[in-house]
Parts: sequence; C-alpha cells; structure tokens
Amino acid sequence: MTKLPLYEKVGYAMGDAAANLVWRGALAYLAVFYTDTFGLAASAAAVLFLVVRLSDGVTDIIMGMIADRTNTSWGKFRPWIFWSTPFLCLFMVLCFTTPNLSDSGKLVYAYVTYIGLTLAYTVNNVPYSALMGVMTEDDKERTSLSGFRFAGAFLGGLFVMGFLPTLVDIFGKGDDALGYQYTMYVFAGLLMALMVISVATTRERVVPIQKQQQTLGSELKDLSKQLPFIVMPLIVMTLFFYYRNWQTGVLFVVVMSAMTWFVRRLLKANKQNGVKDGSGVQQDMLDLITNKPWLILLGIGFLTMMFNGIKYGVIAYYFKYYVGDELLVGQYFIALLVVSILGALCTSYLANKLGRKTLFIIALLLSSILTSGFYWLPGTDVTQIFILGCSAEFFAAMMPTLFFSMLGDSADYNEWRNGRRATGLIYSAGTFVQKTGSGFAGALMLVVLASYGYNGMDPSTVEGSLPGMTLLMSFIPAAFGVAAAALMLFYPITEQKQKQMTAELIGRRSAVAATAE
Repeated sequence: MTKLPLYEKVGYAMGDAAANLVWRGALAYLAVFYTDTFGLAASAAAVLFLVVRLSDGVTDIIMGMIADRTNTSWGKFRPWIFWSTPFLCLFMVLCFTTPNLSDSGKLVYAYVTYIGLTLAYTVNNVPYSALMGVMTEDDKERTSLSGFRFAGAFLGGLFVMGFLPTLVDIFGKGDDALGYQYTMYVFAGLLMALMVISVATTRERVVPIQKQQQTLGSELKDLSKQLPFIVMPLIVMTLFFYYRNWQTGVLFVVVMSAMTWFVRRLLKANKQNGVKDGSGVQQDMLDLITNKPWLILLGIGFLTMMFNGIKYGVIAYYFKYYVGDELLVGQYFIALLVVSILGALCTSYLANKLGRKTLFIIALLLSSILTSGFYWLPGTDVTQIFILGCSAEFFAAMMPTLFFSMLGDSADYNEWRNGRRATGLIYSAGTFVQKTGSGFAGALMLVVLASYGYNGMDPSTVEGSLPGMTLLMSFIPAAFGVAAAALMLFYPITEQKQKQMTAELIGRRSAVAATAE
C-alpha cells in the first residue's frame, strides 16, 4: 500500500488552505457583511443563504459525476482544481464588492455573485475532496492525509479570520465596503498561488476497474430524470425550515413518504432484474442509497456542519454586541484556529489508538458539553470565553478530519460490495453537506436573531437580541453535536472490516492489472 511522502501531504494541505480563504471568509464574515455593510435585511439574507446553498446539492452531484468520468494525463480530479481556480478568485472578490444599487438591485447582485461563488467552489472543491480518495488505498494514510488537509484548512482560516478585520481597516480607512473589496484582492492572489502548488505536488494513484460504457452526455440526460427526487426534498425542507408551520410539516412528511415508497420499489425492481453493470446514473444512485456507511456519514456531516457553522457564524455578532469589543473577534479566531491545527494533527494518532468511530463520538460529546458552557458565561469574562472556546474547538477540529477520511472508507465499501467506485460522487456528499449545513446554519442563526428583533441597521434592537446570541453560542449548536454522536453509534464499518475490504480490493486491482498486461 502507498505511503505518501511528506511533501505531497503538505502540498495537498495547501489546496484546502487556499479553499478556506474563501470558505472560512464566507462562513465567518459574509452574513455580518451582508447585514451590516452591504445593507441586506437579516430575513432576506437568511433566504439567500438557504436558496443558494441548497441548490448546490444538485451541482455537487453533477460535478462528482463529471469528475468521475474525466480521463486526462493529469488524472480525473486535478485538472478541474486547476482550471476552476481563476473563477473562484473572481467571484470571491465580487461577493465582497458593494455596488451603488437600490435595495432590490443589491439583493439581485448578492444572489448572482453568491451563486457564482458557490458554483466555482463546487467545480474546485468536489474534485479536490475526491482527490484524497485516489492518492492512496491505505485508510490510515487517508486519515493522516485528512489531518494534514484540515491543518491546512485551519491555517487558511487562521489567516482570513485573524487578519481580515485588520486588513479591512487598513485598506478601507473607515470605509468598510472598500476595505472588504481590497482585502479580497489580496486573498485572491494568495489563493491562486496555493492552488497551483497543490496541483503540482499531488498524484492520483488508485485507478478503479472501469465498467462504465455510457457517454457523459447520456448520463447527464439520465441524471435529469432523477433530479426531481433530489430537488423535491431540498425544496420542502427549505419551506419547512423557513415557515415552520404545520402545513409545511405535513408536506415534508408526504414528500419523504412518497420518496421512500419510490426508492423501495426501485430497489425491488433492480433486484428482480439483476441489473448491476452499465446501468448509468440510476445504478450510481442505487449504490449510494444502499450504502449504509455513506448515508450515516451524510447525516453526520450535515449535523457537524450545523454545529460548527452556527458557532462560527455568530462569533462576530457575539463579540461585537454581547462582549462589547469587536476587535477581539480576530484574536478569538486566531486562538481557535491555532487549537484547530493541533486538533487536526492529533487526530491520526488518537484514531490509531481509539479507532475512528470511538474518537468521533468522544469528540462530538466533549465539544458539545464544553460549548454548552457559554450559556452561563458573562460577556465581561473574556479569559473564560477564550479558554472554553479553545477547549471545545480542539475536539471540534477532529470532526471534519474524521468525516472526510471515512468518506474514503464508504467509497471502498461501494467498490468492495458492487465492483463500482464513484469516488467523485461519494465525495461530492462532503461538499454537499458542507454547503447545505452551512446554509442552514447561517439561515438558522439569522432567523433566531430576527426572532429576537435584531436589525443590523438599527442599534436600538441589539439589547433585545442578546439572549438569542447567547443561545446561538451554546445550546443550539450543542444540540446538533449530541445528535451527531447518537447517529455515529450506527456506523457499521469497524477497523477490522476496513482492513478486510482494503486487502480484497488491492487483490482485485492487482489481478485486473496483471490480466491487462
């Protein structure tokens, strides 16, 4: 099994450092930028986050399929990372640019640029995430690689969160709109350089057994027939989340029941017909919905993104209004992300000692318990806020590290069970739940603030919204962490099972390679 050299792990990590110049910046600052600088109402921004992020569910799946079916001398995934980078840079700048438009014009501009940013991020990050699954077949090396990846991610986030307020102040000189725009120029140049290094230093080694005969065009046409069953739950979930009334609740139950019936019927027909090879998108979808490890990871990824997304999204509000010192935001983010780097790098060692499933559950529970403690902390006790936040973050940093490592296991499971490996499609779940989870997290945060009467352009509403900010820093994210820990109990791939699958897959690939020669 391939042991990855240190330079390749570091090079791969630089890719996520680059991506997090966008991701951590948007996640931590875009909401407060929209409400306090750009001038959008909190309720309008909430709908924007939901609509745009949920639409990414479809584009992520399409991008995963396209990447799986790409064959170049560079591999399947690295070309997409390279060519999408300039567009990612462009839309990052445009998202944080404030044009002189009417309120409705600004809202349209926000939708166009935010959709452009998330689409460019999809084309870049779905292949980047999938790249981890084909760099090595060794699951322990994948865990180590994932640790390096998220150490790089947190380092990129450290740069954004720690220095963005300072750079906005330096470049803007009192004009936040101008400061944000010029700061994004700096980030865009750094992003470009890091992505080029990442593509140049990594290699794709795991080559699945090819059984697919259909063209990409025919498969995309096939996908269009499946889209209603992907889009409908997302639309109904959005309606239920936003309106929160019994009518949308009933609609949600009806749609999910109909989908369950349809899937069971499809599975029964597939079993009776014995269709396995060459059945295109429908078979890919069937493989996924019968892949128990992947389904559980999908749920856990969403819940952990809600946990982290809510915490990170409310920090700027919390320090600005509850603590009363906006300048502490940068220092707090720096402290969190330094601890996050340590947590990510410790994950591989602890996973080897405890097992990834056990470590995941422990990390979720401890981080949730510590996060709940914010409810009782007064805003004046800055030292305790930093200690508690950093303690919770050490364990929270292990969540994405373990999640993306274990997605590779679910790809192994699919290939081991069905003889088909859709690495891009499976890893698209990772970016899908990141975006939908952060979309719901950002929307939930804004909905809670709006329910307490918060209006970023009216200082008189701040006092009444402080209890909501406290809940968003404590019990609300902790509830999602506990739910994820409960779901993780049902994850079926043990360490012994993973070793068995890895050994058998290596034997199969070797046999095919020997036959081809």
